[in-house]
Amino acid sequence: MEIVISYQSGVPIYEQIKEQIKGAILSEKLSENDPLPSLRQLARDLQVSLVTTTRAYGDLELEGFVQTMPGKGVYVKKIDATFIRGQYLKDAEEALAAALRCAKMAGLSVDDLHRMLDTMEEDK
Repeated sequence: MEIVISYQSGVPIYEQIKEQIKGAILSEKLSENDPLPSLRQLARDLQVSLVTTTRAYGDLELEGFVQTMPGKGVYVKKIDATFIRGQYLKDAEEALAAALRCAKMAGLSVDDLHRMLDTMEEDK
């Protein structure tokens, strides 16, 4: 599993790590019971602090993507279809909320956003 971090993105490093691992799980690049690198190993590999990797893994555990087995490590949890759908819905809602905020600041209406979405869908 390759994790790429960007110091210029404005997104906290722990969040970048979390989202990339979450993406690998949701896209099934990581499967149930696959081990993740140890906190220390990941921190060394990415040249970040142990606090950063601990935060990323802790968030993933709280969100139900991984489980920590004391003395053994961190492993990918079994994810069911309902859970995955819920995560995608949550991500879509967050993205739409951000788009709505930007649209309001740009003076766009909800109808303008609908047209933009329709155009984006047609272009696929």
